Amino acid sequence: MVTAKAEETRERIVDAALQLFREQGFDETTMRDIAAAAGVATGAAYYYFRSKEELVMAFYVRTADEARTLMPELIARSTDLRKRLRAVIDLKLSQFAEHRRLLIALVRIGIDPKHPLSPFGKETEGLREESVDAFGEALEGSNVKIPKELRGDLPRLLWLYEMGIILFWIFDESPGQKKTQKLLDGTLDLIVSLIRLSSLPLIGPLRRRLLNTLRAVTV
Repeated sequence: MVTAKAEETRERIVDAALQLFREQGFDETTMRDIAAAAGVATGAAYYYFRSKEELVMAFYVRTADEARTLMPELIARSTDLRKRLRAVIDLKLSQFAEHRRLLIALVRIGIDPKHPLSPFGKETEGLREESVDAFGEALEGSNVKIPKELRGDLPRLLWLYEMGIILFWIFDESPGQKKTQKLLDGTLDLIVSLIRLSSLPLIGPLRRRLLNTLRAVTV
């Protein structure tokens, strides 16, 4: 059983690590640095986290826990699909806002699906599926009709779109990442329009070809 004191110590170590990652970078920060900033012995830091990578995973879990609490209310505010999709992505970007330096350092990790911190890897599967489900919830009950055969695949496609937006945002050096906001505004309009068009009978054959291709390369 985890005691309240142990949980407080654990969270303090995570907070210290995130602050150091922001201030001096992921690669430059050591576990000894983190322990000192958290006010614990180096051995104690290793007791809770075997590596900096485990601390990053704790950060992933923390953001997922926050999203789990906040997302239902954000989605319930409107039935407008564009607003719902924007709310899902904006929440993720706001959670990452203070940690762009860390995410830049982790980009090289993210492209390797075998790395435990990769958003495409086995170790992050549970967190990834929660993010996919958030898009499913945004689609459910929205003001846009979703073709039946598209419902199972669309949430994952939207998650992949979100990943592309996050990657662009990580390297966006415009003031306040304004270019990312412009990209979101333009592409969300296009995506919602395409989803609307996808329900038209004439689009059926094209939709099925697209889905068959996607399923063939993702199985």
